[in-house]
Amino acid sequence: MRLRNIKNKEEILNNSKYIILNPKEYKGKWNNVFKNNNPIYIEIGMGKGKFILENALKYPNINFIGIEKYDSVIARAIKKIDEREINNLKLIRIDANELNDVFDKEIDLIYLTFSDPWPKDRHAKRRLTSTRFLERYDNILTPEGRVMFKTDNKDLFDFSLEQVEEAGWILENHTYDLHHSEYNEGNVMTEYEEKFSAKGNPICRLVAYRHAK
Repeated sequence: MRLRNIKNKEEILNNSKYIILNPKEYKGKWNNVFKNNNPIYIEIGMGKGKFILENALKYPNINFIGIEKYDSVIARAIKKIDEREINNLKLIRIDANELNDVFDKEIDLIYLTFSDPWPKDRHAKRRLTSTRFLERYDNILTPEGRVMFKTDNKDLFDFSLEQVEEAGWILENHTYDLHHSEYNEGNVMTEYEEKFSAKGNPICRLVAYRHAK
């Protein structure tokens, strides 16, 4: 992602009602933040926020948390989201490596949307679908929790399928062409998804969980 600086980003972050500046204080207590017991879905690497915002508007009975580590990116998302009045959406600024410090067996769905492919082999552990990260997700998901991953990068998708199996997770479904599959109904697109699909790139998607029913 090409990062462009944004003026007054700290002011934007410090004054938004949607951002939680001290997320580690709410580990195991995120339902208190939303003041209800609705399911909690998170998006790791939310970018400019289109996907998480549209989902929050579409599903008011689900709580959504957008996660982004870059100040300028999350500030842009805040500017877009602050125009709305939404009770089921919060944003946090952390690195994905900190997930286990912020959540504890309380997340019902993890969205991984067009994550950095880290194409060099030596960086494989940094990929958000590696067994290293799947172990972290295991620590924050509810017993019936799921991971949903979308990408246009076939090599990364093949890697992810291998990692799901290696980690002992169960593949609920997958497709190499989401927009021409049975799984496309109700699909909310990200900015990248719109861009890549407009170029004719097929979108890959998988859903996985940890234990057999």
